[in-house]
Amino acid sequence: MLSRRNFLTRSAAVLASAAAISSRAEAAAIPEAPTNASAAMQPPLPPPSGQDYQPVVTLNGWTLPWRMNGEWKEFHLVAEEVTREIAPGMTVNLWGYNGQTPGPTIEAVEGDRVRIYVTNKLPEHTTVHWHGMLVPNGMDGVGGLTQPHIPPGKTFVYEFLLKKSGTFMYHPHSDEMVQMAMGMMGMVAVHPRDGSLHRVDRDFVFIMSAYRFNPGTSLPQVTEMTDFNIWTWNARVFPGIDVLPARLGDRVRIRMGNLTMTNHPIHLHGHDFRVTSTDGGWVPETAQSPETTTDVPVGAVRVLEFLADAPGDWAFHCHKSHHTMNAMGHDVKNFIGVPPRALSQALNRAAPGAMAMGTTGMADMAEMGMPLPPNTLPMMTGTGPFGPIEMGGMFSMVKVREGLAPNDYRDPGWYQHPQGSVAYEVNVAQAGEPARPPGAGDSPGMEMPGGMDMPGMKPGGGHNNH
Repeated sequence: MLSRRNFLTRSAAVLASAAAISSRAEAAAIPEAPTNASAAMQPPLPPPSGQDYQPVVTLNGWTLPWRMNGEWKEFHLVAEEVTREIAPGMTVNLWGYNGQTPGPTIEAVEGDRVRIYVTNKLPEHTTVHWHGMLVPNGMDGVGGLTQPHIPPGKTFVYEFLLKKSGTFMYHPHSDEMVQMAMGMMGMVAVHPRDGSLHRVDRDFVFIMSAYRFNPGTSLPQVTEMTDFNIWTWNARVFPGIDVLPARLGDRVRIRMGNLTMTNHPIHLHGHDFRVTSTDGGWVPETAQSPETTTDVPVGAVRVLEFLADAPGDWAFHCHKSHHTMNAMGHDVKNFIGVPPRALSQALNRAAPGAMAMGTTGMADMAEMGMPLPPNTLPMMTGTGPFGPIEMGGMFSMVKVREGLAPNDYRDPGWYQHPQGSVAYEVNVAQAGEPARPPGAGDSPGMEMPGGMDMPGMKPGGGHNNH
């Protein structure tokens, strides 16, 4: 017999910890779990009636639809095996949510009561941790510590009040090394209850992940700790990463989460910005400073904002140079300066028919189109209006244009530079060699002004005396 006391105890338990859904009546009430396997940026979801905010758009991703059930905003995540096109020419097998990795962005408003169902279709148990969010301890998603693990084939539900606005992440706290290395992660955007606070015109979001794929394979090496060779934004690499279009004069926000094993100094060309938020909350204006590069630490969120006041196609990328390359081996030897003929002879003795490369740098690799193993991307790739871009990995562009419609996120194409505004070649033979100061380039050594002496230095010293 269910007494009032037992009823209240059981109700409190449901609200205090993630609960399993087992009965048919409860299962029938579970909202639909939308899926999306497309790697193209999906349009933002407009705010529901009564809520005022600029919705986020996810690079190469989408926002998870919800339904209202009384006072609860209900979502449904499905943890499952997925395939993901990293870029044209490379498709891999990963784990994710609702048809892709990373999972869809969860978007809500400060003060919302959210109910998030999680169905596990993986071959092992899982949980979901709400990284940076203030939730009851039993909803924190740490398997074995704050809740039972979610077994394969089961559905659990998380219920909590969104106490603060900001940018957060979600990921498992079950077999974390494997499940995150397989791509299980996603972003959460919570808008302020007051729609006039922290208002922007465009609001982008993505999460960073890294993988180690051996050439020709489609399954990542989940025990790799340091030697990654595919560095992604939303499980995509250049040239497969969406561009970020902005209208001239727009205030732009970019929310970035980092669940790789290293930090990422993210750099924007053509503009300066301010870091306005972290996964801990909004940064007061008095603590902000103008930047062009901000470091995103491991397991952290950084949110930058800027005024798109300069038209053009502006590079936006990680400033670790090996993070803007694809399928790069860390043990490649440096042959710069080696005579090509001598290198070719030595190489052909070991591997007849092989081609010597790298004696003048690696740029030729972006143009040669050499045969690659199946399902493997070139190290440097991408073509722009002036030739090879020679990038990969964590690289995209902020494309600022006049006249874009407010919610138009289509690629506007290459920027048409005003006449006379592009760097150009000078014909030195016609222009003449530039004038040089007397003695320039003669390396005469450092001369002391009259009467000045340096102990230990002989007259006419220079490097010969070191």
